[in-house]
Amino acid sequence: MREIVVFSGSAHHKLAERICEGLGVPLSPVDIKRFSNDCLQAQLMANCRQRDVYLIQPLVPPTQEHLMELLMMIDAARGASAAQITAVIPHFSYARSDKKDASRISLGGRLVADMLSAAGVHRVLTMALHAPQVHGFFSVPVDHLTAIGELADEFRGQDLSDTIVISPDLGNAKTATQFARLLGLPVAAGSKQRLADDTVVIDSIVGDVQGKKAIILDDEIATGGSIVELLDRLKDLGCTEAQVATTHGLFVGKAVERLRGHPMIREVITTDTVPAPTGWPELKTRSVSALFAQAIARIHAGESVSSLFDGVDPTYAPPQPKLPFH
Repeated sequence: MREIVVFSGSAHHKLAERICEGLGVPLSPVDIKRFSNDCLQAQLMANCRQRDVYLIQPLVPPTQEHLMELLMMIDAARGASAAQITAVIPHFSYARSDKKDASRISLGGRLVADMLSAAGVHRVLTMALHAPQVHGFFSVPVDHLTAIGELADEFRGQDLSDTIVISPDLGNAKTATQFARLLGLPVAAGSKQRLADDTVVIDSIVGDVQGKKAIILDDEIATGGSIVELLDRLKDLGCTEAQVATTHGLFVGKAVERLRGHPMIREVITTDTVPAPTGWPELKTRSVSALFAQAIARIHAGESVSSLFDGVDPTYAPPQPKLPFH
């Protein structure tokens, strides 16, 4: 079996270290330089020749800088004769640019997928894409992980009587339904209209929330506008309190201010696909590094990645073999 080499860009070094700890391999260094003309250069500081190279880089702010770092690391690995190059992108932020919903608008998701392929990537490993059709933007294989099992573990053992799972919009309702099944709960969804990047209107809730406690599940929270709007509607309809769970907790702009002290929110739970925000010690974070480590081990060994999620919830999947790199 070919040797594995793992590198990380500057977007989320801590997650890369956790993944490597799970794999039992070192995190190899990368030298990223910025020249006087503001151009970037990436140099991989470990041998890649005929090795399987994994490049870990979520696309988080500053997103364009981190995207360019990733493209340059892919190009460097290709030039160094890597046998296979896998881009591990825990958060693929351009997945939100997935449809032509206005005249003469760019499709950023497809464009970035094309750029990754042109740079020389052979495979992409990601988590919780904003829309399933983004799979079709890539001309290389995509392994798509889910964190709903990890998030559901946070609620097991709690008193979930009179609790309902709520999706902020109908587009996320399928995932919310899967999550609700893991906890044996009913599900509801908001009817959302987005007016701008940070402005939404939720004009109705599909489902009965009167007297219920809510678990709001969303794939990504950026500014928190959708969550606050949803909480207002839930309060009007007699919902008593809410816990918020999300895979990608970006919490940019006024999100921390909006959510941290909101009277309806009991707690917020996220994962470490993106770096945690500062100034929010109460935020609960569940690590998905073990899922990524298992997925990388399976890709490297030519085994099924989807079997990690038999029954959706990895907790109840068949026992996993010991990682081969220990």
